[in-house]
Amino acid sequence: MEILRSPREIAQMRKAGLLVWQAHQVVAAMLHPGVTTAEINAAVAKFFAEHHAQPLFKDFPHADAGGPPFPAVTCISINEEVVHGIPSSRRLVEGNIVSIDTGCKLHGWCGDAAVTHAVGRVSRDVRRLVDTTRRVLELAIELMGKRSRWSEVAAEMQAFVKRNGFSVVESFVGHGIGREMHEDPQVPNFVSSQLRRGGDFRLVPGLVIAIEPMVNMGTKWVHTLPDRWTQSTNDGRPSAHFEHTVALTGSGPVVLSAGPNGEGL
Repeated sequence: MEILRSPREIAQMRKAGLLVWQAHQVVAAMLHPGVTTAEINAAVAKFFAEHHAQPLFKDFPHADAGGPPFPAVTCISINEEVVHGIPSSRRLVEGNIVSIDTGCKLHGWCGDAAVTHAVGRVSRDVRRLVDTTRRVLELAIELMGKRSRWSEVAAEMQAFVKRNGFSVVESFVGHGIGREMHEDPQVPNFVSSQLRRGGDFRLVPGLVIAIEPMVNMGTKWVHTLPDRWTQSTNDGRPSAHFEHTVALTGSGPVVLSAGPNGEGL
């Protein structure tokens, strides 16, 4: 079920999305060998506090009853870690790829975005993985304005990743976003059984979704680490993650978590 937003509401969401983009620019300036993921998290927490924004991830409830709430304002996942990595004293080193996911609520409206960065030089295959994941997000945004249902977009996303020799993570999906970070509908990056059973949705003006492909170099399968949050690939090979908050308007898709001149992450 879609929740459709008015142009005025989308304009308010744009303010939250722009702040998320700015937080990502703070992170990008810090990414060098030797910095810890805790230092990155602290910088984003400080940035949101300075702008009177509520971090969306801090103390987010665990999916399992009795599980620990998420302890940070960013998810920072390195190399084979797919998503939900917990910041720590771990230092980045040359050749890492690091996925940064964060979001905030500003004046009652949410923004959410993720990007995978290379730390210094990485191998050609790893670079291609990161580039493919970025491009499949760009493809999905472009197709939002050209297709009538999400299943059509998801099928083309899945096919694009497969053609490039990688696999789409199926354990996690994107989501509607607005007053809350996670709203209807669910937004898979593949043709899921839910889409086939009637979970598909129309692409119509007013729709606002967080599109977030996660792409693995090897197997699509992931597992949970002992911290009960971090997800890692089953084969230990790298994973990449990109996300934008996107509104569909009468004139086409608008990336709410882009920069002031439409810059990506």
